[in-house]
Amino acid sequence: MEKGTNITVFIRRYDPEKDSAPRQQQYTLQVERGLTVLDGLHIIKQTQDPTINFRFSCRMGVCGSCGMMINGVPGLACNTQILDVATTALTLAPLPNFNIIRDLVADLVPMFDVIKGLQPYIQRSDVEEMENPTMEYFQTPHQLEEFLQFTYCIKCGSCMAACPTMATDREYLGPAPLTQAYRYNIDSRDDAGDERKELVSGSHGIFNCHYAGECSNVCPKGVDPARAIQLMKKNLVLSYFGLAKHKCAHVHKKPDKSSWKPKIAAPPFTV
Repeated sequence: MEKGTNITVFIRRYDPEKDSAPRQQQYTLQVERGLTVLDGLHIIKQTQDPTINFRFSCRMGVCGSCGMMINGVPGLACNTQILDVATTALTLAPLPNFNIIRDLVADLVPMFDVIKGLQPYIQRSDVEEMENPTMEYFQTPHQLEEFLQFTYCIKCGSCMAACPTMATDREYLGPAPLTQAYRYNIDSRDDAGDERKELVSGSHGIFNCHYAGECSNVCPKGVDPARAIQLMKKNLVLSYFGLAKHKCAHVHKKPDKSSWKPKIAAPPFTV
């Protein structure tokens, strides 16, 4: 494709305060190699239509803010080059399985609420040691590898948009929250796996997953939510029969001739 080729961009527009239904609007964009979908949206907004709404922040595939449907596939606008996905036409739409706030902006608050409800943080019975640590929690490299890839989730919502179960059951917990639940359940330092297992095994929980695998196919960070969900199903079944084993890591004294990392006080807040 020659430099500066024109591509037709179709953007789904919707303002719930004015429109009775979503509509499609067409723009023409001159595209060169290296131009991302997010760059193209900025050009259209600055030169053709300042009323277009879309979400973005980091512009480097870290924050997950610019998730949207790009030619029918969920992805991040900031790290998707237009010429990699389009030759003559580019279609953009908000992520499905979410309510639309406006144009390309989907409402991700319900997903974050579910993630929060599944307690995605390390919990232990030795609360005093967590709040005022005197020693270290021991974890082997192998134990780290068991959950490491699941920590790369940036909560962009792409997996939720690709999930066929989400399309038919809006109360389904979804691949992103379930992956986070598994990430902490399998963490050797955590001691709240039984509580999370109760939360994920309800009527709209983990066993509603039909293992389509699309959540893993579309993840822009290479996370495998489908694998996390299947492994957690296995752990739930083993727990039911009393066969699951999860020993919470014990604290270990720091090595000799070592010191704690110094605590740096936060700077005072000023207006």
